[in-house]
Amino acid sequence: MKWTEEALREMEKVPGFVRKMAKSAVEKLAREKNIDEITVDLVQETKDRYFSMVSGKNKEEKKTTKVAVVRCNIVSEVCPGVGCLKAFNNRKVHFEQYGPDTELIGFFTCGGCSGRRVSRLVEKLKNYDLDVLHLSSCMCMDLEDYQKCPFKNQIKKVVEAKGVKVVEGTHH
Repeated sequence: MKWTEEALREMEKVPGFVRKMAKSAVEKLAREKNIDEITVDLVQETKDRYFSMVSGKNKEEKKTTKVAVVRCNIVSEVCPGVGCLKAFNNRKVHFEQYGPDTELIGFFTCGGCSGRRVSRLVEKLKNYDLDVLHLSSCMCMDLEDYQKCPFKNQIKKVVEAKGVKVVEGTHH
């Protein structure tokens, strides 16, 4: 099959270990389209087609919602987080709004009263496209075993100011 010089130069950008496979894919597409000469446009079309399949960049694909949970540092000394994680995994209580395309990307403690760690960790998680931060149930409830976090509203404002949605609660 005949290749233009531009098309061959474009193929040089493909990593060597997959170049042979990529060339076969371009030629296959050319045969499907009854094209005799491979141009840079056909190489690009092939890249777009196959790259979107392996990278998840298909335009019709739903965006994955990225969620994190922050929990009380004091309560974490006696709670392993099973309730929060089960609720997320089963999409129950405060996680009912999410479908299977939701990913838990962070689960951390506040760092102690005042929530000193939250702002820094939310900033780090934004590098991974954090969409929603759940304040764990232990931070939101006012019961004998759990006292409501006195810094909850302050933490919520800091997180929302970073452009991240906040949901109060996990499994209660």
